[in-house]
Amino acid sequence: MRNIKLTIEYDGTNYSGWQIQNKHRSKTIQETIEKVLSKVLREKIKIIGSGRTDAGVHALGQVANFNTHSKITLEKLQKALNALLPEDIAVSKIEEVVSGFHSRFQARSKLYRYVILNKKYPAVFPRQQSYFCPYPLDVSLMRSESRCLEGKHNFKAFAASDKKERDPVKMIRQIKVKDNRGLITIDIEASGFLYNMARNIVGTLLEIGRGYFPRGSMKRILLSKDRTKAGPTAPARGLTLIRVDY
Repeated sequence: MRNIKLTIEYDGTNYSGWQIQNKHRSKTIQETIEKVLSKVLREKIKIIGSGRTDAGVHALGQVANFNTHSKITLEKLQKALNALLPEDIAVSKIEEVVSGFHSRFQARSKLYRYVILNKKYPAVFPRQQSYFCPYPLDVSLMRSESRCLEGKHNFKAFAASDKKERDPVKMIRQIKVKDNRGLITIDIEASGFLYNMARNIVGTLLEIGRGYFPRGSMKRILLSKDRTKAGPTAPARGLTLIRVDY
């Protein structure tokens, strides 16, 4: 039995997220890849992702692994997958790993990037992978306010309600806010993320940048552990999973 690791990039615009849904007619990234793998390898394949991404969220470095009895070469498998997958999903790297490798349980950190198009007009590029915000933003204040999130904290104030009770304590290794001529990027690297945590942090930073929340708000919100104190959830289209580290 071989254990195969995939690095995957996708545009999540037309999908109901990564994870297979019980709902009818909901197209997901996981299901789409599993169908193609099963066809190519001629056996039922179940892939394990490093974590779920929500509907509309994108990825440049999602990681998944699966087991197979097939002896197909990695080069042929990658070519076959990319020939059969839709144009908004691609396998950028394929490796054979040790039998004990688990893409979700062994992930040490993930890096998410949120892109904000902060201009007076809705530019064509990169429309699908960014959130258009025409209002003036104080990027310097957003950057300084975000620094209190670095380190190990209880991030319950930034967690959406979830069916499963999860540990709210996470480690944000770094958060960077940059502005390149109206294209604002917010990079958040953490040991793990609660449901909608990255998008809720961004939504709060946007409220700070627009002047709706005063200086010092981010720390007060963090310490409150109260989701109602934070800003709204930023739209999914601006969020991309950049990489997963092991």
